Amino acid sequence: MTPLSVLWFHYYPGMCSFPRSLAFFSANNRSRMSHTQAENVIKNIIREIGQECAMKGQTVSETLVAFIVKAVVLDPRNGFNVDRTLTKADVQKLIKLSIDRLLDTGNPSLDTIKMQVYFDMNYTNRVELINEQHRVLESRLAPVSREITDNRARTREELESVYRKIVSYVLLRSGLGSPTDIRVIREATAALQSVFPQTELAAFLSLSKKEKERQLKELTMIVTGIRLFNKNCGKGGEGIDDLPGILEEAIPAASHHIDLELHASQELAYRYTALIEMMHHSQNAEMELRMTMLKEVLYNVRQHEAFLCLILSDVITCAQEVDMMHKQFDAQMEQLKNVVQAKTAVPTSLVYPIFIALSNLWTSFQDEILVLSFLNNLTVSLQQFLGSHALIFPEDVMESLLEDIIVKTDQIRLKESAETKVNPADFTKVEWLFPETTVNFSQLVIQYHGFCAYTFAVKDGLLLPGNPSIGVLKHKEKFYVFSSKEAAYTFAENPEKYIKMTAEKAKESAELIQLLELHQQFESLAPYSQIRAKEKSLLPITKCDSSTQTDTHILPPTIVKDYEWNEWELRRKAIKLANLRKMLTHSMQTNLSHMRRDNCSQVYPMKDSGTQTKRENSSNVPRPQIFLAGLRGGTPPTTRMTKVNLTRAVDET
Repeated sequence: MTPLSVLWFHYYPGMCSFPRSLAFFSANNRSRMSHTQAENVIKNIIREIGQECAMKGQTVSETLVAFIVKAVVLDPRNGFNVDRTLTKADVQKLIKLSIDRLLDTGNPSLDTIKMQVYFDMNYTNRVELINEQHRVLESRLAPVSREITDNRARTREELESVYRKIVSYVLLRSGLGSPTDIRVIREATAALQSVFPQTELAAFLSLSKKEKERQLKELTMIVTGIRLFNKNCGKGGEGIDDLPGILEEAIPAASHHIDLELHASQELAYRYTALIEMMHHSQNAEMELRMTMLKEVLYNVRQHEAFLCLILSDVITCAQEVDMMHKQFDAQMEQLKNVVQAKTAVPTSLVYPIFIALSNLWTSFQDEILVLSFLNNLTVSLQQFLGSHALIFPEDVMESLLEDIIVKTDQIRLKESAETKVNPADFTKVEWLFPETTVNFSQLVIQYHGFCAYTFAVKDGLLLPGNPSIGVLKHKEKFYVFSSKEAAYTFAENPEKYIKMTAEKAKESAELIQLLELHQQFESLAPYSQIRAKEKSLLPITKCDSSTQTDTHILPPTIVKDYEWNEWELRRKAIKLANLRKMLTHSMQTNLSHMRRDNCSQVYPMKDSGTQTKRENSSNVPRPQIFLAGLRGGTPPTTRMTKVNLTRAVDET
């Protein structure tokens, strides 16, 4: 027979063929039963319960069966003693109770457990979801990448085939358009040829496999950036969706939908809480049964509210990320336009980093689309676990029950109790924390999911929101809040008593373990996500060292760094610059570097030069000499003038 002392459950990934949250047995008493034997026992029990439920028309997952089995064992009302041997009758009783609970489909408690199991199995935080998506993409692209990197093409036809595969790889990896659309293929091919012409394919194939994979990813990002730039300029962009515009419309719509769901659950929670408070004054059996059902539906909507708050927080984070990326994308695009400015040739060292940055931002937009779609689907899926409300408490029944009852919201309750605060002077051995004295007050991990610890313990599981403004009790490095000052004082007198009462109540309603986050007390039922990464308790910061300092120079300095007063230093710099004009700049490229950046060389053009000798010489033309005769007159009565040219010839000088 099997002892119950060997029975324990916890969420565990990859246990044989079981899902990640499947619980199994472990041997606490190795002398009675080995770990393998205990594991086989629980496998058989879970399998038999699942088969019985399937035969009766109810399909249940192994994860849910494992959780219900543990819940049945924990419930003290079922009479299972963990210190004695599990007989055959005990096994049959365990199976019967588990089946009865699983087949009670109209039970809100079962719906809450199903909701918790479903959420734990399907919810993933945004970082893990994005990383998983990237891993899936890499695995799907691996065959295409291998066809390229392992190829040994030699002929022209083979090289053209490899080039077409590179184009397909770029399209599949970037996600910009369908790889079967001829217009998209032409645009991607043109962009690829501008940075990686087909003539370079032979050199590419000669590289190592790791280097080829790296260059494929780099080429994909560059081509993606080029296509995004062309789309922004109105010169291309076939098959590229406007992801920033889609996100700007989808995020508010998703947030509005979640807000409506959250508001509906909160309204139900406020109504159920008011009814439970009223019924605490009644002692008849019918009212007691109805109050039990009210608490179960209250736990259901409170759990739904908690999950929706978590999803809404992720949507808000998504909106913040998209807004930041949108600004970065516009800034990168503007910078690229300023660099290009209709130039026919631009250095690749300037534009390639911008293309890569644009590609990374666009990939982030695609990731946010995935996250938002995941959150929307998860929100819709959670609605299937709320069907019991309309069946158990229809609207007409609720209206009749709520007559002459004031329904208070959580905000009203917090406002009413905000004025009364705990006086720390009334306690000598208890530490209280307040918002005005604790730096990281808003980051403290409050026990019981922020519900009043005292009210839950003394009022048989009633959930009332605690008010941190009253004061947060620190007990054994854990923090508790309360709905009133009186509740805080009473709880502080004997915390262990009420903590134990809470644990006993949680054993009767297993859904409270996750709702109130009691996983440290019930580690065997902790969610997989919390076992996978346990968060350390955040200690309050009530004291800290700080200092201030006044700047010596308020105004910015006006020192001219290039100023030089020494004329000999100026002469030295002038000589250095003059010598540089006689120098030549050399550069070269190798097979490994020619695809990485542009190299250029610059020389000064030749200038006209002349020579001069020590001897000076010159030449001159003859001076004109004209002689005029007969101007003085003579014997004849008339004057006769004679003109004689005495200028020497040029060749005689």
